[in-house]
Amino acid sequence: MNDRLDPAGLRRRELHDGWTMTVTDGPAPFPVHEVPATVPGTFLTDLLAAGLIEDPYLDRNEHGLAWTGECDVLYRTVFDGTAGGAAGGRSPGTRVDLVAASLDTAATIVLNGRRVARVQNQHRSWRFDVTEQLRAGENMLEILFASPLRTARENAEVLGELPAIGNDLPYNALRKMACNFGWDWGPVLVTSGIAGPLALEEWDTARLAEVSPRVTVEDGRGTVALRAGIERSSSRDAGPLEVRASLLDPTGQEVDRAVSCAAADGRDVLALELAAEEPRLWWPRGYGEQPRYAVHIELRDDAGTLLESRQHRIAFRTAGVLEESDAIGTSFTVTVNERPVLVKGANWIPDDCFPSRLTAEDYRAGVADAVEAGMNTLRIWGGGLYESELLYDLCDELGILVWQDFATACAAYSELEPLRSEFEAEAREHIVRLAWHPSLVHWNGSNENIEGYHHWGWKQSLPEGTGWGLAYYTELFPALLAELDPTRSYTPSSPYSRPVPDEPRNPDHGTVHNWVAWASEEDNDYLRYRDTVPRFSAEFGYQGPANHATIARAITERPLREDSPAMLSHQKAADGQDKLERGMRPHLPSVEGFDDFHFATQLNQARALICGIGHYRSHWPRCGGTIVWQLNDCWPVTSWAAVDGDRRRKLLWYALRELYAPLLVTVQPRADHLVVSLGNDAEERLTAPLRLRRQDLEGAVLAQWETAVDIAARSSGTVPVPESLAVPADAAREVLVVEVGEGAARTVHFFAEDRDSALADGGLIATARRAEGGVELSLTATTTVRDLCVLADKVDPEAVAERQLLTLLPGESATLRVRTATAAPPEAFLEQNVLMTANALVARARSRALPDAV
Repeated sequence: MNDRLDPAGLRRRELHDGWTMTVTDGPAPFPVHEVPATVPGTFLTDLLAAGLIEDPYLDRNEHGLAWTGECDVLYRTVFDGTAGGAAGGRSPGTRVDLVAASLDTAATIVLNGRRVARVQNQHRSWRFDVTEQLRAGENMLEILFASPLRTARENAEVLGELPAIGNDLPYNALRKMACNFGWDWGPVLVTSGIAGPLALEEWDTARLAEVSPRVTVEDGRGTVALRAGIERSSSRDAGPLEVRASLLDPTGQEVDRAVSCAAADGRDVLALELAAEEPRLWWPRGYGEQPRYAVHIELRDDAGTLLESRQHRIAFRTAGVLEESDAIGTSFTVTVNERPVLVKGANWIPDDCFPSRLTAEDYRAGVADAVEAGMNTLRIWGGGLYESELLYDLCDELGILVWQDFATACAAYSELEPLRSEFEAEAREHIVRLAWHPSLVHWNGSNENIEGYHHWGWKQSLPEGTGWGLAYYTELFPALLAELDPTRSYTPSSPYSRPVPDEPRNPDHGTVHNWVAWASEEDNDYLRYRDTVPRFSAEFGYQGPANHATIARAITERPLREDSPAMLSHQKAADGQDKLERGMRPHLPSVEGFDDFHFATQLNQARALICGIGHYRSHWPRCGGTIVWQLNDCWPVTSWAAVDGDRRRKLLWYALRELYAPLLVTVQPRADHLVVSLGNDAEERLTAPLRLRRQDLEGAVLAQWETAVDIAARSSGTVPVPESLAVPADAAREVLVVEVGEGAARTVHFFAEDRDSALADGGLIATARRAEGGVELSLTATTTVRDLCVLADKVDPEAVAERQLLTLLPGESATLRVRTATAAPPEAFLEQNVLMTANALVARARSRALPDAV
């Protein structure tokens, strides 16, 4: 809730109707003249809506749209300045501002033939006094967007060309969403347009400008210190003003109020303080509730007339990252209300290449993907945007912690003007804006930029004395945070090793981004996650394709092929397809055909994170948490995401739901022996029997052992596996079964990789019947069945299986529900390419090998 305006005071009129757009210069392959335009929106989505281009998300259409980033585009509308009192008939002292939430990006604003401003920063809002330019009657507003690619190149000539990862497009020379220029998961779709709400705001005498909060809790007392800036409509309006503030508890009852006055001398920055005794504390999900208070602010003149009011929700908590020296190095532990929190999270990228078309429902669905996977943290990645209020409000409501990057990523950034002033302006705006949100606990200065300087050759390539962004991360941003919001923690970059910043990959200090398991050009085996024990893993991941229905929608060629030009166009990682195949080889059998390749690569992606998170979590609290790359996708693509670009949950998402459960049981290698790791991220102590048995794939028990475990709340422990259970007689045909309590948790450890195992096909009895809300599958195993999955979207694109990656032991039965409204017969979900298992992959590889063995 961030209610900006009060009808009795400041008056707002949105300018979202009647727009057209025209390409005025550039290599457009067809005329674009006065095409209807949507505000907020983009040039590309307007072209799409007009039927002038094909959907850039489909097939190879992206590649035919490179020209769009080279065009100058004029947006124009005509509006009645008399309507709503925006012009004509205004009383003396009334002012009218043109207010833009986001202009993307190099824009010249012209009102009635007079230039209002020329701007160049997508990451900030703008306010211009247009009182004198407005007319009674017809007004023409024009916004000319210069080609973003040409503008970036021109800026680079002035600022100096600085290194940036990617496709040689100088995104670091323009304050624009970096991934708009393409990324290793995103297309090159360089947009222009009025990217946020646009309005006229009319006000009398004065208005509230920047209002910043400082919310603290100390000795059982919650305090909200407010700093309210006031802007007057003219120098004539120098009379006394009054700011009133009140604090409401979660039930709406007022608990405190404060008043501060601005005297006629024009001292228009006022301080107020509100307090709550013994406030209810806000906690991340899984640790407590999320009670929120409200702060109501009013600006009144000396006669008591309301000029403007605002309302914000806040919450009381202490939060941040604790970095302390210890026997290992430097910890990185998130704490809330002085309690350590095991971070279980994911990186968030823009949820669409065209964020202006995202709705509140889109954001709620995206955050639900995190919540329902058991996550408690989202990292808002620096190559995208400072996100919508909708996202932060949802995180406040649902108890998701937010790690916020400043908008810099994978590049060196000039420290020269005018870029430096733009960095300061956008940082100041968003620090104040986001300070209201209790979910925000940590600021981060840059994504991989300090690593790039030390490890990607920048240090050697940059001329001596060239500013490359370090001053932003170590001077500007921390100074602004100290001034505006010192209640959160801050790191200059991620990865970052305090106190050895020239060693950003040092696992013993701070954060790491573990990409060796995926990105190695020779050995990208996911077992390499076990090479180190980081203090905190802020980025790591493994690729897998989008779900089948998403691919089938995005790629029209038939039959689908994993190596077709269209499919490879939706694979943006360098050598990505080779890495997918190379990464499977140590674990899965060779596959043939699109269906098996698709299933095997999604399965391998899930297995990779099972390995990585299982390893990291087994070393908690030494490792303070994991933020996987990445939760979401912005379009249909093969990527590291757990949820694909059509918002379908991949097999990885189901694996994360198990990995981020309060109780995680895994079997881990430790030097020359195996241990059972028990991660207990719950409020209650875990006291339960622990049962281990080694058995063959047909269910015969070969050895067993039982003990009792006692694991404190919010901690982890390990139990060595006795040698009689840890060492199989026949690795290909045996497993280790670990059970905690009576059905509390179970894991099955396979001694052999699938490719080397004796997993048998045909060991599953499966039936299907229609049930309320969908289809119900009844499953019984006659042998060990590994990683059973129902790829339900192959039958019905809207179908969703409630469980995936199900391992059944001989004699076990399970019921699996599929939510679907399809009229297809229930047996369709039992087809060979829908009901899939690791066993089937092994069996098909074995059958292909038999002729060679004869």
